[in-house]
Amino acid sequence: MINYKTLLQQINTFIFDYDGVLTEGTIIMTEHGEALRISNIKDGYALQLAVKNGYRVAIISGAKSRSMVHRLKALKIKDVFLGVENKLETYHAYLRDHSLQPSEVLFMGDDIPDYQIMKEVGMPACPGDAAEEIKRVAKYISPFAGGKGCVRDVIEQVMKVQGKWMNHDAYFW
Repeated sequence: MINYKTLLQQINTFIFDYDGVLTEGTIIMTEHGEALRISNIKDGYALQLAVKNGYRVAIISGAKSRSMVHRLKALKIKDVFLGVENKLETYHAYLRDHSLQPSEVLFMGDDIPDYQIMKEVGMPACPGDAAEEIKRVAKYISPFAGGKGCVRDVIEQVMKVQGKWMNHDAYFW
């Protein structure tokens, strides 16, 4: 079996689910119907750093809210697909539109809607608290839970393997 770190050498694109990966999966509903989510600042730092270092970063999520859009825009993530009913179709279109091979993509998901992408992507990863079905197809399970640093974990690992971690001015906001 290939060590997952060998697969990280080819990664130039990160795709993440939102709820349960960038958040802990808890939604707080306001009296006005807005769904509020809590995100991890270290995950956010790693996401903007990946963008600054030339990695493609995309979000594919079945959820959609204004707060999600604001957070992703602040992190300079441009490839955002929210309210997606068929994640696999969106994934295929993204690969086609950017001339990507599955081996160049790390996808991190946490639950059943992510299962099909997890089976096809070159580097499937998941948070430590992902559904068991997702853990079974993941080539890497982060020791961190969703919304608790799992995104930072995988981005940092890819950048370290590729010699891009802590080596220039892109590290400062």
